[in-house]
Amino acid sequence: MVEFASKVVLVTGAASGVGAGTAKAFAKHGTRLCLVDRDEENLAKTETECKNVGAEKVLAIVADLTKDEDLKRVMQKTIEEFSELNILLNIAGICLNAPIEIASFKDFDDTYNINVRAPLFLTQLAIPFLEKTKGSIVNISSIASKEYADASQMIYCMSKSSVDHFTKIAALELAKKGIRINAVNPAFMKTNIFQSWLNSAEDAEELVQGRAKLVPLGRKNVKVDDVINAIMFLASDRAKMITGTCLFVDGARHLTGI
Repeated sequence: MVEFASKVVLVTGAASGVGAGTAKAFAKHGTRLCLVDRDEENLAKTETECKNVGAEKVLAIVADLTKDEDLKRVMQKTIEEFSELNILLNIAGICLNAPIEIASFKDFDDTYNINVRAPLFLTQLAIPFLEKTKGSIVNISSIASKEYADASQMIYCMSKSSVDHFTKIAALELAKKGIRINAVNPAFMKTNIFQSWLNSAEDAEELVQGRAKLVPLGRKNVKVDDVINAIMFLASDRAKMITGTCLFVDGARHLTGI
C-alpha cells in the first residue's frame, strides 16, 4: 500500500497483540509511527521490530491512557515529532472477568477508562490535526457489542457497545471536517487481553474449541492478521466513502445470536 508511505500513524496498545501486529504491518509500508502503551518493555520490542521491517521513523511513548495528562502528552509529542497526523488507531483495551455479583467500582472504572474514555478523548485531541490531513480513525470494538453476550464479561460487553455508538456518532460529527471514523469488531482471539481473565492455557484452548463450534464460517478462531487486514482497509483510501461502520470480523458469529 504505497499510500501509507510516510503517513503518520498513532497506535495505542502497541506493546502486544493486535496493536503490535498492526504497528508492524504499517511499518512495512514505510510509515512514520507513534507507538503508545504502558508496558515499557514490550513497547520497546515493538519499536525495534517496526524499525527493522521498514518504518520511516518510530516514536515510542510510555503512557497510561487513563490519565488526562498522558493523553495530552501523547498527542503533543506526536505533533512535536512529526508535525502532522494521518491515522489514529485506538486499539488499547482491557477485558475483566466481572459478572454482576462480584463486579467492583474499580472494574467498571478501569474498563471504561481504557476502552471508552481514552479513545474518545484521544480522538478529540486529534481532530485539529486529522482535519488538516483529511485523516481517518479506526477503533477496536468487539462482537461483544452486539447480539452476543457473555455473563462473565458484562462490563466489557457494555464498554464495547459504547465504542460502537461513539464511532457512529463521531462519524456524523466529523464528516463535515473530512475525517472518517470506523470500528473493527472481532470475535474471540487468543491475545493477552482475553487470556488475562482465564486461569490457564488449557482454559484458553477449551474456550477456543467451544466457541469455534458457533462460527458459521467454520474457522477455528479469528486470527490477529484478519483484524489487521480490516484495520488497514478502513484506514486506507480504498475505504474513502466508508465512515461510521462497525466491521465484524467473526465468520458471521454475530448473526447467529448465540
